[in-house]
Amino acid sequence: MTLSKIEPLLLEKLNQLQQQGIRKRDEKAITGILPPGNGYGPRYQLQGYGERAFLRMNSNSYLGLTRHPTVITAEMHAAEQYGVGPGAVRFISGTYAPHVELELRLAAFHGREAAMLFSAAYATMVGVLPQLISEQTLVISDALNHNCIINAIRLAHPAAKAIYAHCNMRDLDTVLNENRGRYRRVCVVSDGIFSMRGDHAPLDELTACCTRYENDYPEGVITVVDDSHGVGAFGNTGRGTEEVTASRADVLIATLGKAFGVNGGYVVANATTIAYLRETAPLYIYSNPITPAEASAALAALNVLESIEGTILLERLRHFSLKLRSGLQQFGLETLPGEHPIVPVFIRDTAKTTALVSHLFNRNILATGLNYPVVPQGDQEIRLQVSAEHTEMDIDYILNVLADFRYQ
Repeated sequence: MTLSKIEPLLLEKLNQLQQQGIRKRDEKAITGILPPGNGYGPRYQLQGYGERAFLRMNSNSYLGLTRHPTVITAEMHAAEQYGVGPGAVRFISGTYAPHVELELRLAAFHGREAAMLFSAAYATMVGVLPQLISEQTLVISDALNHNCIINAIRLAHPAAKAIYAHCNMRDLDTVLNENRGRYRRVCVVSDGIFSMRGDHAPLDELTACCTRYENDYPEGVITVVDDSHGVGAFGNTGRGTEEVTASRADVLIATLGKAFGVNGGYVVANATTIAYLRETAPLYIYSNPITPAEASAALAALNVLESIEGTILLERLRHFSLKLRSGLQQFGLETLPGEHPIVPVFIRDTAKTTALVSHLFNRNILATGLNYPVVPQGDQEIRLQVSAEHTEMDIDYILNVLADFRYQ
């Protein structure tokens, strides 16, 4: 047996990705983190780049809890007590006290009856969504939903699927109206915060629209929202898109790997739904959970978020996010309004986007360029991500570097 016959096909695909400007190539390995100093936040060192120290503007650790002493200590103590891995899947012998406590706390945090942990948020969506979709279900999805939602729908094999224009509730209403009487169940699925743009779903309008058609489908209209970029980073208390829009999804999926700074994903819903998912979701049943130490670290992060310190971190995050947007607008750079720490800079050209990423890197800034087909043609952008670990001088620095590029 050999891979030699398909190797040319694999190389051809790699070349296509390179030509499209979306090949990721070698990953840059972080070798060290320099502490804050002289008015600047932490800096990151990369393998192969000597003593250069980089400002990180592409991290999901929105509150900086990845390096929080309390979170680190909690994980260390739990690792000493329970070991570094669970040793089994949950239903065999892989459930530890921190898993149970964390699920109870997450359910309470979101005002739900129950919660359920997964190894990652991607695994949560792929594990949960197909279990809520039958062969007589219509799935309706936002046009800019994350890849995990797209693949979860593919795995589910629904009776039909429909795409509504991004955050366009009139379009969603049309789809629901035109399909009355054709399907037993509808599942409407959306991101909370859209990861490429930092805008949020109008969840209050979405749920109101779905409620209007609830009685037109024998098994109802279910709303499923993935707010992985929202929870812990959006809203006055960090409860994400639901808090900002004063509304609630039937099933909410989120992550521990972004604002909480740890690892893993979870789903919250009513008790019956969670009990059903524990018996049916293969990525829960047949896959190891996060470690007991990670669960303990996530509990510590949740404690920080719900404390006065958490309120201060969220206010700091909003302040820097608004400062960055305001600066971009003053320089004539295109962005989107909002308070979320994902701040897009629309370049709308692949070559210029690639050039700007290089410009930033040459000036010791790590940022992510998003080109077609990762984003729609004409929406090419630099995605900047603000952290509560940043400082006023950090934001001023990146604005000055962007201004230099803008006026070249």
